[in-house]
Amino acid sequence: MPARLRSAVPAALILPGFLLVAGLFVWPVAQLVATSFGDRTGAFVHYVKIFTEPTYLRVVGRTLLLSAQTAMLCVLLGYPLAYQLNRAGGIGKAVILVCILIPFWTNLLVRTYGWIILLNPQGVINGLLRQLGLIEGAVPLVYNTTGVLIGMTQIMLPYMVLPLAAVMSRLDPAVMRAARSLGASPAQAFLKVYVPLTLPGVLGGFLLVFMLSLGFFVVPAILGGPRDLLLAQLIEFNVNQTLNWPFAAALSTVLLAATVTLYWIGDRFFGLGRLWGAR
Repeated sequence: MPARLRSAVPAALILPGFLLVAGLFVWPVAQLVATSFGDRTGAFVHYVKIFTEPTYLRVVGRTLLLSAQTAMLCVLLGYPLAYQLNRAGGIGKAVILVCILIPFWTNLLVRTYGWIILLNPQGVINGLLRQLGLIEGAVPLVYNTTGVLIGMTQIMLPYMVLPLAAVMSRLDPAVMRAARSLGASPAQAFLKVYVPLTLPGVLGGFLLVFMLSLGFFVVPAILGGPRDLLLAQLIEFNVNQTLNWPFAAALSTVLLAATVTLYWIGDRFFGLGRLWGAR
C-alpha cells in the first residue's frame, strides 16, 4: 500500500464519527446559539434581559444555588460511602454497589414519583415521625426546595461515589501505614494524609455533580413548588408556552456556556477528565 494511502486510512476511519457528531451535535448547537442572537431589536437584547431583569436573575441564582447545594450534599453523603466501598471486602463491596446502582438504573420518573409517596404529608416518612412522637402535624418535605434537593441528591449521588471511589482505589495503602508509623493517630492520618490526597477527586466530583445538576428539569418540575423554577423549566416554558424561541435559545446558551466553563475549570485545575481514566 502506498504511503499516501496508508496515511489517509486513519482519517477515513475518523470521518464517519466526525460527520455524525457534527451533524447531530455541533450543527444544532451552532443553530441554537445563532438563534439567540437573531432578534430584530438587537443581537444581545435577550442576554441583556437575562442579566438585568430581577426575575430572570433570581432563576439563574436559584439554579446555581440548588446545583451547589446538591453537589455539597453529594460530597457529604458520598465521601464516607466511597471510603467504605474502597475498604469493603468482596461481599460488602457488592452490596454497596448494588445499593448505588439499582436506583441509578431505575427510570427517572419512577424514582421521582416514588419520592412523592415517601415525602408527602401523609407519606411514609411523616407517618413514621408521627408514630415516634417526634411531630404532631406534618413536615413539608415535598413541593418545595427540600423535596427538590432530596430528589436531585439521590439521583446525583452515584456520580460522586463511583469516581471518588476510583480515586481512592488508586491511593497507595502504604501512605497511611507510613503516617501511623510516624506517630499519627488514625484520625490524624485520615484528616491530614488521606483527605488531602483525595481532595482533587472531591473537587472534581463536586464540579461534575454541579454541572449535571444545572440542567435538571424533571425533578424540580415534579417535586418542586411554584417558587422553585429553574433554568431548564424556564427554557421549556418559553419554547412550549410563550413560543419565544430566541429567548429560550439565549437561556440555553447561557446554560451551555456555564457548563463548558465549569468543565474546563474542572479539567484544567482538578483533573476532572482523569476521574474516569482519561490521561
